[in-house]
Amino acid sequence: MTKSLALLLAASAAATSGVAAQAAGTYEGAAPSPTQSRNTTSNVSTIVDVHISARAIDNAPDGYVPTSVNCPSDRPAIRNGTTLSDQEKEWVVQRRNETIEPMRELLQRISIPDFDAEAYLKDAESNNTKVPNIGLAFSGGGSRAMLSGAGAMAALDSRSVGSDADGNLGGLLQSSTYISGLSGGGWLVGSIYVNNFTTVADSVSSGNIWQFQDSILEGPEQYALLDYYTSILEACEKKAAAGYERSITDYWGRMLSYQLINATDGGPGYTFSSIADDDDFKNHKAPFPFLVAVGRRPDEKIIPINSTVYEFTPWELGSSDNTVHGFAPLRWIGSNFTDGEVPKDGDCVNGFDNAGFVMGTSSSLFNQIVLYLNDPNSGYLPDSVPSVAVDAVTSVLDAVGSDNDDIADWTPNPFKGWNPDENYNADEDRLTLVDGGEDLQNVPYHPHILIEREVDVVFSFDNSADTEMQWPDGASPIATYERSLTNISEGTGFPAVPDKNTFINKGLNSRPVFFGCDASNTTDPSPLIVYIPNYPYIFQSNTSTFKPSYNESERDAMIENGWAIATQLNGTRDRDWPVCVGCAMLSRSFDRTNATVPEACQTCFDRYCWDGTLDTSTPETYQPDYYGTALDIESGALRRVAAGAYTVLGAGMVALMMI
Repeated sequence: MTKSLALLLAASAAATSGVAAQAAGTYEGAAPSPTQSRNTTSNVSTIVDVHISARAIDNAPDGYVPTSVNCPSDRPAIRNGTTLSDQEKEWVVQRRNETIEPMRELLQRISIPDFDAEAYLKDAESNNTKVPNIGLAFSGGGSRAMLSGAGAMAALDSRSVGSDADGNLGGLLQSSTYISGLSGGGWLVGSIYVNNFTTVADSVSSGNIWQFQDSILEGPEQYALLDYYTSILEACEKKAAAGYERSITDYWGRMLSYQLINATDGGPGYTFSSIADDDDFKNHKAPFPFLVAVGRRPDEKIIPINSTVYEFTPWELGSSDNTVHGFAPLRWIGSNFTDGEVPKDGDCVNGFDNAGFVMGTSSSLFNQIVLYLNDPNSGYLPDSVPSVAVDAVTSVLDAVGSDNDDIADWTPNPFKGWNPDENYNADEDRLTLVDGGEDLQNVPYHPHILIEREVDVVFSFDNSADTEMQWPDGASPIATYERSLTNISEGTGFPAVPDKNTFINKGLNSRPVFFGCDASNTTDPSPLIVYIPNYPYIFQSNTSTFKPSYNESERDAMIENGWAIATQLNGTRDRDWPVCVGCAMLSRSFDRTNATVPEACQTCFDRYCWDGTLDTSTPETYQPDYYGTALDIESGALRRVAAGAYTVLGAGMVALMMI
């Protein structure tokens, strides 16, 4: 544990006596830390006790094993995916009402010059025409994407200490209607939701999850290696014995659960659909979450223009693409669906949608990590891995073949017989899904660009490793834009973006940029895309996608840099960045209401909107340098190289570094 986190935990323990509140205000002007959270029930920012309770619940009938149960009176059925569900439509109305007050507070704090946010949103509760409909999207990219995304999420979370300080954006999370993640970004979104919509600070400080110093091949330090593998293998073997296909994603998902679910043995009975039963979700207190995967038949190659994008929500699994146009009730996946419903003589099954398996499906590319068990020369294997673990992975690999080791098997296919005129999988017994980024759409825009969802703006965080030096180059929005021009994307809208060379040559991958500023100049209605790429403000965050572990200092530095990315180093790179974020939030609202755009917003749009020009010449190797002062992590504690440069670290960390 770094000294920084040790201090935070000590402060946490002292919070009830008021000591932490005093410490948090000791150094006036100190900037926030994403590893602190604050008690939002008080007007005073205080470090709170670390407490994570399970939001998802252990409601599977038999742990990891899908199990037949009594069918409900309304037998499970596939929903037509050409339109949104009535459930979502009703839920979103209430959620948008819940976003109004945080939005007011954020816009008032941002204080767009010559714009009265209170007056603009005066009647918002009775008429939401002016209320922005906001989405957040967190890209894939392994632990790099998860940790960098976590810093950004913390910066947008009003519960984070100092997120309401000058130059910061706390409250944007609470103002959002939708949130999506895939692969590493799916670990972030999934873990936060499975654990009581907890804060990033509490996830880091819990001691039970997000302990990335322990390689996933070794498991958390509180579990003996043999016990770790025995638990994983037994769960997967019991699933197979019950008649369900195993894939390497089963093993990967079980391993992943130990890092992401705050429950004994990684919560083998915790389901993703149980999030829907949580009071906070039912009461619309958090954005609506999506995890994204892609359909791939065995031995099939997928590219953006032929991929079928599947969405996991607490309610459903399915696709709005015209290659499926169907959604199955998630808690009943594993049931015997035939021609769109569970027949009267068919079994109803619960427990298939294990939370770790869902997150593992969205990140199945990382099955490669599990395959290290099958390669004694990999250099990643811990000592004394039980031979039974190697044998189990080998047997699955032999069954599926090396070309299909990325597949997550969701057999029996709930969409068998469904919509045969369109459904590519209508004749298949198996439903096989893969990592949501395998079709190059590594930023999960898809849920937000359905025209019927009427999303106004998507704040998207791209932590992809596209370039030689593992920085993003716009490949993800390019893939989504190119896909939007094909028939498979009917019902969606995405603004034009330039080619990769232009992204690099014009610096569009080194700072935030807005796409689609002129709504009237888009073929289909589309949200404004705020593209925020990974960048080394204070830490070289271009770590390997397959980096197997992060020590605590590295983990904290990645999170700190993610906060800096979201805030442009707390507004030091551009002091008007918070104003420009507010203008982006309101852009489509201004269009809808024919409102006069404040001059400050027009200045922001001139600064951040892509102007449509291209530079397709071959760029030099892209390797950005620090914008701010590099964090020193070699000593095992986060501290500034240059004395006095405390623009990112929070008050508690600054106190430590002055000792």
